[in-house]
Amino acid sequence: MLSRLSFFRFVVESPKVVREYCAIKYKNPMSSQKLPIFDKTGQEVGTFSVDLSTIAQRISVQLLHDAVVMYRANLRQGAAKTKTRAEVQGHKKKMYRQKGTGNARAGHVRSGVRRGGGHIFAKQPRDWSYRLPRKALQAATRMAVASKIKDSQVTLIDALSADAPKTKEAAAILKSLSIQGTVLVAVESYNVDLYKSFRNIEGVRILPIAEVNAYEVLRPKRLLMTKAALEKFVASVPEKTPKS
Repeated sequence: MLSRLSFFRFVVESPKVVREYCAIKYKNPMSSQKLPIFDKTGQEVGTFSVDLSTIAQRISVQLLHDAVVMYRANLRQGAAKTKTRAEVQGHKKKMYRQKGTGNARAGHVRSGVRRGGGHIFAKQPRDWSYRLPRKALQAATRMAVASKIKDSQVTLIDALSADAPKTKEAAAILKSLSIQGTVLVAVESYNVDLYKSFRNIEGVRILPIAEVNAYEVLRPKRLLMTKAALEKFVASVPEKTPKS
């Protein structure tokens, strides 16, 4: 059952199960990985060695969970609104006298216990957004990329370029690399023509490597990166200074 569920679904929905799952899967220390480099036609043209321990010393599932929950909370509009009894239509006059009618005592028609009345605990527009510490989010991004590499869910391509928006050519590249389903395309820098080529394909999202975060990495099934983007990402990892 564990193999059928995505790592992203684990992180979002069941962090306790993820901790048990990853305690077994990631019990070995982060080691060096060799990634094959492909061209646009799907032919292997080289390899790229990356030491996962330089990207992330370990994978903290709790940190990934906290980061994903934060990013999802920040996407909420917070526009849900229902009316209180002060806002619904109706008079405030007592419906009938207190005693002598045989009915249960009642106030006005806008009461929350009556049909058409206001909500007793009405929803009000609110801001759901919050922020985790910057270094924690940076560490979560590195852990997310390291987990994708360790799970063999990263495809490395030598270069991606476009002189004009061509969705047909972008789809042909994904097909030649045998990439199906959802995928994040990470490139070195923003390119308008390249962005327009990939944005219209269902399940595909393209971002510069500088704008990639843990949520964007964990959400799709695959991660397609250019060699330059991965080199830039590895170079951006801060060096760990020994404690004096």
